[in-house]
Amino acid sequence: MTVDADVPDVTDVIVVGGGLAGLVAAAELAEAGKSVVLLDQEPEGSLGGQAFWSFGGLFFVNSPEQRRMGIRDSHELAWQDWLGTAGFDRLDDEDVWARRWAEAYVDFAAGEKRSWLRERGVGIFPLVNWAERGGYDATGHGNSVPRFHLTWGTGPGLIAPFVRRVRENVDLRFRHRVDLLLTDNGTVIGVAGSILAPSDTKRGEPTNRDVVGDFALRAQAVIVTAGGIGGNHDLVRQNWPKRLGAPPKNMLTGVPAHVDGRMIGITEAAGGRVVNRDRMWHYTEGITNWDPIWPGHGIRILPGPSSLWLDATGKRLPVPLFPGFDTLGTLEHIAKSGHDHTWFVLTQKIIEKEFALSGSEQNPDLTGKDVRLLLQRVRPGAPGPVEAFKRHGVDFVVADALPDLVSGMNKLTDAPLLNAADVERIVMARDREMANPYTKDLQITALRGARSYRGDRLIRVAAPHRLLDPGAGPLIAVKLHVLTRKTLGGLQTDLSSRVLGADGSPIPGLYAAGEVAGFGGGGMHGYRSLEGTFLGGCLFSGRTAGRAAASAVV
Repeated sequence: MTVDADVPDVTDVIVVGGGLAGLVAAAELAEAGKSVVLLDQEPEGSLGGQAFWSFGGLFFVNSPEQRRMGIRDSHELAWQDWLGTAGFDRLDDEDVWARRWAEAYVDFAAGEKRSWLRERGVGIFPLVNWAERGGYDATGHGNSVPRFHLTWGTGPGLIAPFVRRVRENVDLRFRHRVDLLLTDNGTVIGVAGSILAPSDTKRGEPTNRDVVGDFALRAQAVIVTAGGIGGNHDLVRQNWPKRLGAPPKNMLTGVPAHVDGRMIGITEAAGGRVVNRDRMWHYTEGITNWDPIWPGHGIRILPGPSSLWLDATGKRLPVPLFPGFDTLGTLEHIAKSGHDHTWFVLTQKIIEKEFALSGSEQNPDLTGKDVRLLLQRVRPGAPGPVEAFKRHGVDFVVADALPDLVSGMNKLTDAPLLNAADVERIVMARDREMANPYTKDLQITALRGARSYRGDRLIRVAAPHRLLDPGAGPLIAVKLHVLTRKTLGGLQTDLSSRVLGADGSPIPGLYAAGEVAGFGGGGMHGYRSLEGTFLGGCLFSGRTAGRAAASAVV
């Protein structure tokens, strides 16, 4: 759409989207002395977007926290892991900028990222976690060492300094939904859209889409930071890659409903190029939230490596698809199995040590910076939120005997798919391998190896034991679902966050950051994530876009 001459020039830069990337971009612009209008279709209470609900995990390389835990990391090792995980194979086209963004991000994570956040008051929890352990060779997928650093305060603690800065220095306009990017001879010069009716719903709950007015704003630059498609199952299925099999018929949703992907299509209509549409990141350890906030609300279990993972028919998942090792490899296996769910089988001893739940609301000790409550994690008993899911969650079965456990599991499916004798055979075979400190069972080898890392031994990995050990009980089974989460592809951008057109040239006046841009370049993660890199990608690309736009406007 071409803008009318009477649309006022109201600001230097418009930022579309109030999530983490938008907050960072707006804060950078304000610090550079630029006038900024930040627009978001949600109410003020949702400022911070998905990042508010996050666990606050951040990817650092060779950090002081790692060194204190005895971890020897390096830029070279991290880049080796990134390349083995990303699997860039479209370097003549869709991955050309994605790989450059990945290299720049690893430089950032190994360099000034931590000090930059510390300067803004973001604290880091001292124990480093080990996510996406891989299980292949040295050049394959996964983190060779623990790199998952938790923000002290989780998601709310991470967004707080940026929220404070934009509240002080940025014109915030909520319930403003952008429907068009305004252009003049190929240059983006503003936005137009609808003003939505006020909403008093709580953060994360669905809001109305009642239109009460319209608006149009002109600016020297527009930065799109409106997130991905994880809340829109139709778009997820539409873009589902054939290599992962058929999309599940039933999925839980790991993000609020407003993560709808609208701005991807709107920006594409204005000439922006979308690449790597078939790359996405969904979790396989989703459980139904017994106290939901948004429709289909699921929570991800962040598992340690000890739970026995069975498919819907009771077969053990193949090597190295152990809990916490290869998310996308596990998703592919599940999608091709003909069933939407799998099972963890574990003990009370395992759930007390190894179950963490993703999300700020599921970790009140870390989110509230409550040291006294935090100490309960090293005391007997499961953390309060985990115990609440065990008691109230529809996906949990607890029993003293294995036949009773399997009977309860069969009651949670439309048809009884599990044979108690077959499950008992698998469990007993696994338990026999616990008799010696060495074994041919690679999962047991992996969990013993994990305990050689101090952090895992302290808080994340239970002492190896038999599942049928009466002293470790009761037995627990958890029905696991696919949980939608992240869009890995998106708007293609150069290293200045400028959105590129079909011919590869930057569209004047248009920038993008965060998930809508595949966290940089249209997909800096490639096919897979090393974890802790989504929030970091929003931070890095938001900062880049804000600084680049600040330099471009006069």
